[in-house]
Amino acid sequence: MKYVKLSVVLVVVLLFSFCGQKKSVPSKSNTKPNILFIAVDDLRPELNFYGAQHIKSPNLDKLANESLIFDRSYCNIPVCGASRASLLTGTRPTRYRFINAFTEKDHDYPEAISLPMLLKQNGYKTISNGKIYHHNMDDSVAWDNIWFPEGNIRDYQLDENVQLTALTDYGKPFEMVEADDSVYFDGRIALKGIEDLRRLKINEKPFFLALGFMKPHLPFNAPKKYWDLYDREQIELPDSYLQPETTPRQAFHNYGELREYTSIPQKEKLSNEMAKELIHGYYACVSYVDAQIGKVLKELEDLGLAENTIVVLWGDHGWNLGDHMLWCKHCTFETALRTPLMIKVPGKTKGEKTDAITEYIDVYPSLCELAGLEIPKTVEGKSFVPIINGGTSDKDWAVSKFKDAVTLIKGDLFYTEWTDDKGEAYARMLFDHKSDPLELDNLAEKSEYKEIVSKLSIELRERWGKDFLIDTRPANTDH
Repeated sequence: MKYVKLSVVLVVVLLFSFCGQKKSVPSKSNTKPNILFIAVDDLRPELNFYGAQHIKSPNLDKLANESLIFDRSYCNIPVCGASRASLLTGTRPTRYRFINAFTEKDHDYPEAISLPMLLKQNGYKTISNGKIYHHNMDDSVAWDNIWFPEGNIRDYQLDENVQLTALTDYGKPFEMVEADDSVYFDGRIALKGIEDLRRLKINEKPFFLALGFMKPHLPFNAPKKYWDLYDREQIELPDSYLQPETTPRQAFHNYGELREYTSIPQKEKLSNEMAKELIHGYYACVSYVDAQIGKVLKELEDLGLAENTIVVLWGDHGWNLGDHMLWCKHCTFETALRTPLMIKVPGKTKGEKTDAITEYIDVYPSLCELAGLEIPKTVEGKSFVPIINGGTSDKDWAVSKFKDAVTLIKGDLFYTEWTDDKGEAYARMLFDHKSDPLELDNLAEKSEYKEIVSKLSIELRERWGKDFLIDTRPANTDH
């Protein structure tokens, strides 16, 4: 009888062991990391963790304390559609590819495997909420789900602006309302992101959840409580609120994007009062979007997903707030090219900063390496994972462009050439950030810098990419 009982116990133990082996969950070291990919439209690096102390962004500050912060991150082109397509394919803009706001990845570079497509092909659940590509349905096959809030893109709530939009497509450049956060798009994008996280928690696949927040893009619309965080009397115009005669005229523009809005003069410069009101609105929108991002990050923590989720936060380009008496982007001053970028990698990052020069095309290969995926041959960027792992980068340059202007960022030097279709320069601009961080003294035409300009000009052409002057556009195109 003893032997029978022992045999039964042995069978039970073996069955339990067998069942346990069949149902075991892979250890986290064997699972792919989730990726929360947060894009913020027109966000410049005027934030506390970049040295500014006047913008209230506690949630971004908290994320920064858990991330690797890139002090010298640069977009490859300062216009939303092209910048996003470039980052998401890891490829450089050229004279003919990724050139303006209306860029479509599917049109300009259909053969490139985008970041979301690569992740989808490797078992990821891919979701696009809000503004990721400029066109919601661009690269649509790369996403399992695409969502954008319903309503007019200007997202006004006040009757006055709604009526103006119906007539002219634009109302005032800002508004404030006494309302809940979800009255505007970004509040609803955050809520959608939270809903998705709850569903993704029970999904067996790793996820790539992209959230594209709209503010602080024009118009500067935000609930009143965020405007109330700032005293306009304390807001100052930038120290670079001038346009030196030594700077080429090609460097400046008439900020046509802003001038579309009611109450903005069509030609003359803005009054100081209007300039400060715009800056006030921009700050309010940064605080508003910060609060929405905070809600999503809290849900990530509460669901227990944070420990296996990489968080990337980036702005699609810089933005001028009166710098060089300019507004918007669309130029190659540092204020339009330098961008906020940080990445939180669980167990590896904890608030470190790097001054390694980084381009947006470097984001794609870095996420590939972190996810253990092979980098497609079309990707031109360089992984910054060695920096995350505590090492250094030997890359001390970046290249950005806008229309005819192409800029080489090399150490402390910002060198720009305006070139024609043959790649020949017709204007130049050089700034040394060590002595001139505001970019007010153009050195390019000074005789003592002739040799430096010559060397930078050669290196610019070596760095701007093998396809830069090649017309790769499909035939019969009107793009």
